[in-house]
Amino acid sequence: MSAAAKVLAHAVLASLGVLVGLAGALVQAGWLPGGLLLALLAAAALFYGGLRAVGGQSGVVSSGAGWLAAVVVAGLGRGEGDKLLWGGLVDLVFVFGGTMIAVMCATLFATPQQR
Repeated sequence: MSAAAKVLAHAVLASLGVLVGLAGALVQAGWLPGGLLLALLAAAALFYGGLRAVGGQSGVVSSGAGWLAAVVVAGLGRGEGDKLLWGGLVDLVFVFGGTMIAVMCATLFATPQQR
C-alpha cells in the first residue's frame, strides 16, 4: 500500500470512528440493553476492520482516536447543559467498554507480519 493510500485510509477510518462514536452515543441508552450491545459491536467491527484494512495496529489507533474524540465531545455537552452522555452506569460501560475493545483489537489480533 502506498503512502498516499495509507494516509487516505487513516483519514477515512478516523471519520468512520467519529460517526460510529456519535451513533453509539445516541443508541446506547435508547434501547437498553440492546442499544448498548449494538453500539459496542459497531465499535468492535470498526476497530477490527481498521486493523485488517491497514494491515497493522495503526488502523485501530486512527479509528479509535476518532471514536474517542466523538465520545468525549458528546459527553462534554454545550453551555446550555445539553449533552448525550450523562455519566450514568450505561454511559460508563459504553465509554470504558469501547476503549477496552480498542485496546484488545490492537493487542490480541496482531497481523502475522507483526509477530
